[in-house]
Formats: sequence, structure tokens, C-alpha cells
Amino acid sequence: MRIIVTGGAGFVGSHLIDRLMSAGHEVICLDNFYTGSKRNILKWLDHPYFEMIRHDITEPIRLEVDQIYHLACPASPVHYQYNPVKTVKTSVLGTMNMLGLAKRVKARFLLASTSEVYGDPDVHPQPEEYRGNVNPIGIRSCYDEGKRIAETLSFDYHRQNGVDIRVARIFNTYGPRMLENDGRVVSNFIVQALRGIPLTVYGDGSQTRSFCYVSDLVEGLIRLMNGEHTGPINLGNPDEYTILELAQKIQHMVNPDADIKFEALPQDDPKQRQPDITRAKTWLCWEPSIPLQEGLKLTVEDFRERINNS
Repeated sequence: MRIIVTGGAGFVGSHLIDRLMSAGHEVICLDNFYTGSKRNILKWLDHPYFEMIRHDITEPIRLEVDQIYHLACPASPVHYQYNPVKTVKTSVLGTMNMLGLAKRVKARFLLASTSEVYGDPDVHPQPEEYRGNVNPIGIRSCYDEGKRIAETLSFDYHRQNGVDIRVARIFNTYGPRMLENDGRVVSNFIVQALRGIPLTVYGDGSQTRSFCYVSDLVEGLIRLMNGEHTGPINLGNPDEYTILELAQKIQHMVNPDADIKFEALPQDDPKQRQPDITRAKTWLCWEPSIPLQEGLKLTVEDFRERINNS
């Protein structure tokens, strides 16, 4: 099968490409390298079934493919807030371009949406039926509302033009190849602990998150793409931890002497985040299998190796 992965040189995209290439597919990676890295896909560059195209998806592109995994969009607050207008363009124009391509060539299209569509939820855990509590004018809105309109576009192309779509709502994901400077909580704590500087907890650390290891997420994406259900489907690990618990886990694992410091909570930071994965279990026979302790160990090893070699 001939498959496009937009954002394929990024953290999740490159792990997905590893799986697709290992399964014998022809894979085209589209990436403008805003947050992606060629290092993540280096091993495939000379493979006859792999093609790398440096391309910004806010511009149209013509290709012949069977499936499109649409992952392109900066997904961490540091990167999506750096250029919020570009983030919106990527979610809106980029998604329209990829849906237009899917319509022309009759490809199946999977949108990597996000748990951020639920905003700061007042329903817990979050089922797919919940419509969210999102601030449309806040500093996170470029990403939150961008992904909400990307979902709208996907379903409108499906209803109006018969495009075969799949929508995944991805919850916090971690693992090797995360960027050191992406501002996400797992990478922040690991890098700070490895460098012997205090681990920064925002607020009192009582806000919760659920952490899914990247290989589990990739398995869910592939099952969704090749299954019969449109979605949206939550993909994430339902085990819930406070941010302070995560900081202490990483502190004990990496550097027990590291301090923990508390700073003011950023605007619109969600107080709770936990997926209801009933649909994923029922429709995809999917649930995460990698426990947090094991996943963190693999992630710490990857960061340690990169920091030591830099």
C-alpha cells in the first residue's frame, strides 16, 4: 500500500513510519521540519520504498496514494504558541489540502486530532460524546480550536464529498525522539533531572494527565486506519497521575538529588485529563500495554544518550 504520513519526521510520525515500513508499505514522508528532524527517519532515506518530501502542507500537493495519516502540526505549547497564526493555517489550510488530496485520489484519511478539543473539561474522564470547554481566544486556542475545525472539515468532507475518514483524539504521548525543548511535561522533567536543575511544576502539581507510550499510540492509529469505524476515537492511557507524582517518579528514577520548584500555572492549563477509552476497546480491541515506569525508563535512556552526545 502507498501511504503518506504528514509530519512524518516528527516524534509520533517517525515511529509510525517505522511500523509502516517494517510492514512492507511504500511510505511518503511529508515534513517542513518546523519541529521534525531528519535524524528520526535517517535509517529509511536510502530505502527503495521510502520517499522524503520537504513540503509545507499549507500549500497543495499532488500525489497518488491509498492512505493519508495527517499528523502535521506543532503539538507542544512552546511550538504552537511561537507562531499561532501558522499553527491555525496548518490545522485549517493543511487539513483542507490533505482532505482535497484524499478526495481526488479516493484515499482513506486519518486525522491526528487531540484531547485538547475537550479544553479544560468539566466531565471526567472525557468520552468522545463530550463537546468540550474551550476558550476560543486564549493562548492555547490556535491549537485547540485549530484541531476542532480540522475535525469539522474532516466530517464535512466525509458527508459532502464521501471522503473515507478516521479521526483519532490523541492524549498525552511520550517516548524516545521527543524534542528536548518542546515544553511537554515528560521531556521537561527528564531533561531537567539529567542536567541537575530543579524540576519545574506549574501550580501545586495537583492537575492530572494520562501518559501513553508512543508504540501503544501507533498501534491504535494503525488499527483505527484499517478498521471500519470513522470515530472520533480517544487514544490514550487511562491511568491518571498528578503532575507532582510524575515529577517525583522521574526525580527518583534519574536524579534523586534534583529539587522540585513550583511556578504559576499557565493560562487555560487543563486541571484534568483522562481518556475514556471504551470506544477504542470495543471498536479496535485496543488498549495500552506499556506501564508508565517501563515507558519512562526507555524514554530516559534515549534522552540520556542524546544529551551525552550533544
